[in-house]
Amino acid sequence: MISRRLISFIVITLLLILLVVKLPIITVLGFYDDTTDEMIAYRPLKIEDTFQIVFVHSIHLTDVTEKYEIITEGKIKQYEMIFSQFGIGMPSEVEEHEVIEYKDGFYHLTQINNIFDTLHIRNGKTVSEHRFRWQLQGEELHEVFINDYIAPGETFILKVAKITLLDMWKEVKIHE
Repeated sequence: MISRRLISFIVITLLLILLVVKLPIITVLGFYDDTTDEMIAYRPLKIEDTFQIVFVHSIHLTDVTEKYEIITEGKIKQYEMIFSQFGIGMPSEVEEHEVIEYKDGFYHLTQINNIFDTLHIRNGKTVSEHRFRWQLQGEELHEVFINDYIAPGETFILKVAKITLLDMWKEVKIHE
């Protein structure tokens, strides 16, 4: 006959496994399909980690870099934008607290304080060279092409989320 201790041990073990697999514990920047809201890919990031979206401006054909930081659970702060030319789709004026400088051949719009819950992004179709860069605290900058995860011309949503260990195993992790 099975003892009470063994049954208790089995029940507790199963509950712990269930909690570990189903409890959202890992903070990530998730890439979501904007029509189904299903996760396409993710990158583990935590508060104070930074990331960048780099795209080639479709008219100027020059890189534009938007820099972001994870500031609290679920919040993304845009803090800088780097571009080489003014024109369509580029900032034409700065807010009172923002600073614009020209250095190394680029305009640096800094001290931006735009806070977002989500970022809605269209992966380039005509000029499809969007890149995702991330930097964990104390590490070097990493970069991947968004086309490796999302088709050219498709729209997607970036948002901070918590995922489970099970999600980590079944979703696509963004890596170099």
